[in-house]
Amino acid sequence: MTRWRKVAVFSYTGKFARHNNKHMSEMPQTSDAFVTRPPSKALRRPVQRRVTPRFETQTMPYQWRDAVPNDRFAHLVKDATRSFQRSLQLRLCEHDVPFGHWSFLRVLWEQDGITQKRLSDEVGVMEPTTFAAVKAMEARGWLERRHLADNRKNMYVFLTDAGRALKAKLLPLAEQVNCVGVMGISPEDIATARRVLLAIIAQLKRDSTADENPPDH
Repeated sequence: MTRWRKVAVFSYTGKFARHNNKHMSEMPQTSDAFVTRPPSKALRRPVQRRVTPRFETQTMPYQWRDAVPNDRFAHLVKDATRSFQRSLQLRLCEHDVPFGHWSFLRVLWEQDGITQKRLSDEVGVMEPTTFAAVKAMEARGWLERRHLADNRKNMYVFLTDAGRALKAKLLPLAEQVNCVGVMGISPEDIATARRVLLAIIAQLKRDSTADENPPDH
């Protein structure tokens, strides 16, 4: 026969509740003793999180450069791209423009009135990503989507007056970031770096399309 006993309730804080009627609960007990055990100390121990000092974060790229002096070119290009993006992102935030919208705006400033599919191809992202960005920019009043009279199948993206006005405000920010990035570098070295990067882009593009266009034998 099940009998009822009054037992102390153990709270999540690891402290026992007071042994009085207000803080006691009745629980069904069998003939075996019912023992309430506190959680282990490991569960109650606060999580220690290490915070990287600001100076350590700033010096990390230079430490990496010294540790790996012959790092692969792809890594250097990736690090340079991230640095450019970070600098531009900081400037865009001052104008309440998400960095994720920058690439779409830059394409639309040059090719207004293109389809969402074409916009995805130009930016180099998947269509769901483009759809989400376009919807967000449409809510901000920077662009609008509509069908053409002779083509009701495709959805075309057009800048509004507010979206076109952003060009004069944001484009100088990108030019400023480029100037900061090449500050102190000679024009000859900049021209050489440009030629090298364009050659790498062309060669990797041919490599990525080699399987699509096999040579004739």
